[in-house]
Amino acid sequence: MEYAVAVERYLAEASLGAASRRVYRISLTSWAWALVGQRPPTGAERRRAAPPVVPLMLLESDKAGLRLADALAGRVSATDPRTVNRELSALRSAVGWWQDQGWISADPTVGLRHLTGRLAPLPALTTGQLGELFRARTSLREQALWRVIYDSGAHVDDVLGLDAGRLDLAGRSAPIGASPRGRDAWIRWRDGTGQLLGWLLAGRSCGPVFLTERRAPADAAPVNVCPITGRARMSYRRAAEIFATVTRPLDPQGRGWTLGQLRQAGLEADAG
Repeated sequence: MEYAVAVERYLAEASLGAASRRVYRISLTSWAWALVGQRPPTGAERRRAAPPVVPLMLLESDKAGLRLADALAGRVSATDPRTVNRELSALRSAVGWWQDQGWISADPTVGLRHLTGRLAPLPALTTGQLGELFRARTSLREQALWRVIYDSGAHVDDVLGLDAGRLDLAGRSAPIGASPRGRDAWIRWRDGTGQLLGWLLAGRSCGPVFLTERRAPADAAPVNVCPITGRARMSYRRAAEIFATVTRPLDPQGRGWTLGQLRQAGLEADAG
């Protein structure tokens, strides 16, 4: 059986919502490149690229475990631990189901481990790196998001959780809401960032501030859907992926930077 066909068979039987099924499909498809010793595309191309034609039996080859481990290490350097663990869990679930069907007998994920504990923090972006970042040619949405994160030093999830109806553009601030972290429950930004937010919203007075490019799935919670455009609130995973893709050419190591490094730079600027 072909790997892509096996993925679709698994997804058809899995107890997943529409949004989770889409995420699982992207994750599982990406492992196809690893099975033939190739690196998958990154960013938006990762969603659109046609994967290589791979026999499912390659999962039983002697090289499968090593190739998957190499691919996992590559993902660790390119994205956040939460995403890496989710992608590994998706593969393990699919492999287990394929074994139950008798399509494969070996499990090449046995030696792979979820990331545990706290990883060593990456250094904050430098002044020079920030200059390169804010000169990068990208969308208004990305520039507004990155500026809010830098100006406020707020957690990325809190920034992505902002709603248009709660922004005080004149006061350059917005409430976070009930804060389980016990800190200042307001996000604040500078004048220039406020202008970017005003242009981004273009008069839109409700719904999530930062939206995806596509319409929300049918089972999305109303609070995460723009009632005007029907588009969904941007997820942390997507925001991190875009940031890494845009910054990869700027990074001498070719891995790209993280939103955590951007936030830390903002915190250090405020402390200074």
